[in-house]
Amino acid sequence: MEVKKPLILVSNDDGYHAKGLRSLVGMLTDFAEVVVCAPDAGRSGFAGAFSVAKPLQIKRRKDVAGATVWSSNGTPVDCVKLAFSEFFAQRQPDIILSGINHGDNAAVNVHYSGTMGVVIEGCLKGVPSVGFSLADPNEDADFEPLRPYVRGIVKRVLAEGLPKEVCLNVNFPRTQSFKGIKMCRMNRGTWVNECEKRTHPHGYNYFWMAGYFQSDEPQATDTDYWALKNDYVAIVPTRVDVTCYDSLQRMKTWENDDFLVEKEIQG
Repeated sequence: MEVKKPLILVSNDDGYHAKGLRSLVGMLTDFAEVVVCAPDAGRSGFAGAFSVAKPLQIKRRKDVAGATVWSSNGTPVDCVKLAFSEFFAQRQPDIILSGINHGDNAAVNVHYSGTMGVVIEGCLKGVPSVGFSLADPNEDADFEPLRPYVRGIVKRVLAEGLPKEVCLNVNFPRTQSFKGIKMCRMNRGTWVNECEKRTHPHGYNYFWMAGYFQSDEPQATDTDYWALKNDYVAIVPTRVDVTCYDSLQRMKTWENDDFLVEKEIQG
């Protein structure tokens, strides 16, 4: 009886041509069948966006390391939806991988990230999903030090699966060697000074999205932000159910409180 190789869908938000995606594919094809469906250009910051007002297309591209490659004019989430519609009618992927992103997706960036948009979409479809990011935004970043970690994580998830509605956000520090792996929680913080005002040569003002991340808990040692700063690989198990169950139980009393319904003032 023929034993099928695991089937892996790979996507990203940097585009099908990005070195990070091609590096990731090259780490997988010796033990898995890989299909790529990724944006035709950069779609960073698209998070869970999908297209509702434009026609989508997919285009066959040159194979990478034996993997079939397709691109789409849509968002990262569109790419996952299109792949399921067009390529996986007979057999769905065993795992969905996103990245390797040029730049980290730690802390609150998970909410903005197109890389993690792919992962969350895969998780919503019931498929174990993992996002990989390297804290190096350069187009020619060196992804080779990540190889043994990526392969180990992928093989473990293939063997053990992930809990329902849980995906993984994996971030690597920008270094040639890592101190190890830290299982972390998401760091709390916010982006500040995000809108940089500039003047166009024609005289009108425009804005460039910039800013920097400010941690609300820089001394905490159990977060992904701390792990990256200290040269550890950070893995955050991420839930797609955003319900706050503690608040839900506490606020159950609201159901019987009249103050939630505004009274009409008699005059």
